[in-house]
Amino acid sequence: MARKIPVAMTIAGVDSGGGAGIAADLKTFAALGVHGTVAVTSVTAQNTYEVRAVHDLPPEMVSKQIEAVADDLGIDAAKTGMLSNSAIIEEVAKTVKRYEFLLVVDPVMVAKSGAPLLRPEAIKSLKEILIPIATVVTPNRMEAERLTGVKIKSIDDAKIAAKKIVEDLGARSAVVKGGHLEGAYAVDVLYVDGDFRVFAVPRIREGCTHGTGCSFSAAIAAELAKGKSIEKAVEVAKRFVTLAIEYGSKIGRGHCPVNPSAWVDIPAERYNTLKNVEEALRLLLRYGEDIAPFVPEVQMNVVMALPARYARSLDDVAGVKGRIVRYGNTMKPAGEVDFGVSRHLARAVLKAMEFDPEVRAALNVRYDERIVEAAKKLGMVVSFYDRSEEPEEVKRREGATIPWGIEIAIKRVGSVPDLVFHRGDWGKEPMINIFARNAVEAVEKLLKIIKFMKSERGV
Repeated sequence: MARKIPVAMTIAGVDSGGGAGIAADLKTFAALGVHGTVAVTSVTAQNTYEVRAVHDLPPEMVSKQIEAVADDLGIDAAKTGMLSNSAIIEEVAKTVKRYEFLLVVDPVMVAKSGAPLLRPEAIKSLKEILIPIATVVTPNRMEAERLTGVKIKSIDDAKIAAKKIVEDLGARSAVVKGGHLEGAYAVDVLYVDGDFRVFAVPRIREGCTHGTGCSFSAAIAAELAKGKSIEKAVEVAKRFVTLAIEYGSKIGRGHCPVNPSAWVDIPAERYNTLKNVEEALRLLLRYGEDIAPFVPEVQMNVVMALPARYARSLDDVAGVKGRIVRYGNTMKPAGEVDFGVSRHLARAVLKAMEFDPEVRAALNVRYDERIVEAAKKLGMVVSFYDRSEEPEEVKRREGATIPWGIEIAIKRVGSVPDLVFHRGDWGKEPMINIFARNAVEAVEKLLKIIKFMKSERGV
């Protein structure tokens, strides 16, 4: 018998900007491997900085959506987001009770832009009708204060509020989120089965936050749908939303949206990048006798970075560990392909990506005027920098020389060149870097140059 695919549902509003609400929830469900279903409660005309209009669906239409899915697919777990008014809350609660699936209640009251998303009179219905049937309730600081009357200024206050949501309002468990509390860490407090569990991660200062609450509650629902415990579901959701914030989509004029796809994108891109560098290495070794004469004294490498939105540091660039060395009349890798094993060439690529995100790879060979001239004749863009012109303040900063030089070379021609060279300096070997969109393309450019040199006058 085929294994059942977990089914999760979001009962929430539509954000036309795609950053929060049902859009964020479905992205989260997909990333966590559950089948996502929806019951739309409201449609908002919304972007990253304002909510322009709200249209609530009739409560019966909301329940009909839930029923249609539950009667066919079944619902393992659901989450609520924007419910807008008492009538919708009452209809949702009645329907959830009938089907008895696990429910995560995100008590959405205000949009990230500050616009109200829950009518004041509906808070009573939320507390008295919906929260008592919730498996998990996930308020932020302000929402927890409205629900409990507890002024939250510390983790201890958050614990008091979480406990009140469970013991006074009747929820199975509660997570009071700490994103709005001050401090170096974002701390969430879970209260379940009479115990507290604290989840703390370093606060991300430059991340994207539109849709955080939606993705967090959706992630909990997804994990519950897969049969995970409440504690484990919250643990995964915390890691999930932290990644989504850190690698958020830098778009819009207001609060940029989280990126739930980062959860699956980053592992997939790491795999694809490693495979491309491995293929490039095989290509280099296949033509080892042709390329070996151009291996520099400091040896050779070929590297490739993750896509620009995920490439933040040297650890996001894959290369050959220990570099590629001369071995008789051919070449040999000193180690395996991995991330974080290149410094010089990785810095060159990261700098190039600041000017052209599509240029993610490079390799290095020793400086040879014939390579430079062949590249020019082939129509490649060639540029250079002079290490003797390097400012003293750059020399004093560890790792600053190559980014400085690559930037000079790029600005000299107005774009990222195919080839950048320098003629060295005191104690520094002259070098050529060949840039490309991927590692295989970088090797292909080198082979094209070598083939041209052979056809013209031999090597």
